[in-house]
Amino acid sequence: MVRLTRAQQQERTRTAVLVAAEAEFAEHGFIAAKVDRIAERAELTRGAVYSNFPSKRALYLAVLVDTVEREANDAVPPTFPRAMADALGSFARTWLERLPLADGTGTDVHPRSLAAVVDDAPTRNALARIDRLEVLLFALALESCPSVDAERTRQVRRADLVLRLLKGSGPLADPMLGSDPFDVTHACRHLGGLDLADVWDPPHLPHIAAAHSCREPWTAPGELPDLITGHPVGFEGDGVIAVLGTDRLGAAEEVVRAARPGDRVTVAVVTSDPAEIGRLVRLRIVDFTRCLRRVFSPDAVSRLRLVLDDGALLASAIGVADAADDTEQAVRIDRGEIVARARGRGAAHAAASARASATTRPPGGTP
Repeated sequence: MVRLTRAQQQERTRTAVLVAAEAEFAEHGFIAAKVDRIAERAELTRGAVYSNFPSKRALYLAVLVDTVEREANDAVPPTFPRAMADALGSFARTWLERLPLADGTGTDVHPRSLAAVVDDAPTRNALARIDRLEVLLFALALESCPSVDAERTRQVRRADLVLRLLKGSGPLADPMLGSDPFDVTHACRHLGGLDLADVWDPPHLPHIAAAHSCREPWTAPGELPDLITGHPVGFEGDGVIAVLGTDRLGAAEEVVRAARPGDRVTVAVVTSDPAEIGRLVRLRIVDFTRCLRRVFSPDAVSRLRLVLDDGALLASAIGVADAADDTEQAVRIDRGEIVARARGRGAAHAAASARASATTRPPGGTP
């Protein structure tokens, strides 16, 4: 008889709970599902379920994350469209083909069926911030289209319009597909022809304090999965690292726009509630970037790496003492040293835009 280690037994228990929960949620939906029935299906105690997942909502989100991460590994060749209208049309088709049908057919366990789950202000606020992060990722992908002019015109407004059309009138709109998908796809294609005055000029940026120059040794932590590519990434090289709480996800665009050409930009998302808000971030971004990868080339969003720092691994490495939902701290790393550091609102932009004179080692080594 093979004796399992404690870690192996915990993983087996967690897997059994997820399998049982998926069946329960599919049969009864989130609201009517019962933790006692999930425990009975898994042949475990109620306590064993709660020892792995602190709430029914955390368990539901875990089931959805497990579903989208399995599906994200499916090999689907991207279309690599060249024209803006083609890119928007391809993305719309990819998005719409995954929605449940309006006649009620299909599973209730769907990654965009969150109306019953998002029932409190903190979760609604987090979802709104995640929406803005999705807009940025979509915009960066659109900016990679060859039809976009040489100055890489910002595409955030266009991305926002398309996603509003695809998602409905609000972040909790019914995800079931009721409109004719051909009409929706056609409308998205036409949004590619709009002449939008989309400039990057936030009024608060001139008032952000400059990053603090420093010379601190950089010890890179272990790898974390990049939510955009699905691959693990390390942090040994140069670049900018911004640790953002879920309330500060809007600063992701600030660090991307301020970064120098060729900079490796990493955004590490932290939250005080990894079991629920953390899983919500992972669920939405993995599901969204799977759609992006089916349409755009692998380097379409290469300016940004996005990791969920559940264990504060990267946050601790750059010196964040207590990662919280309102955290915003950032550093610039150059040749094995932290050479600029910033914290508070605007920190991501400050570290990314740190002047070369403040971050370049003078000839001869130490200053």
